Amino acid sequence: MAQIKVVLRVPAMMDEKSKQKAIEAVADVYGVDSIGADLKDNKMTVVGNMDTVAIAKKLKKLGKIDIVSVGPAKEEKKPAPAPADKKPADDKKKPTAPAPADDKKKEAKKDDKK
Repeated sequence: MAQIKVVLRVPAMMDEKSKQKAIEAVADVYGVDSIGADLKDNKMTVVGNMDTVAIAKKLKKLGKIDIVSVGPAKEEKKPAPAPADKKPADDKKKPTAPAPADDKKKEAKKDDKK
């Protein structure tokens, strides 16, 4: 089951005490992951794998409620991993000592020049 985000308007939530009661009521519902409450707008946001009707029933005990929206919770986008074709900057080719066969070729060229 996907994460659900429910936004509710709770007019009865006017002060810190009523806000705390609303949060405690919603926290009892199984599957709630996070709760956010805004006293300024009298809105409460609940995210989780829960039953939205159960949330509404719990908050109805405090007073009138309005359901503003119900929908999927937006997940944070993770940065895409770098493609496998590109090598990280740390894997730059390091100069290595020439192979023994290369040494012989270089010596032969030096002898030819003399």
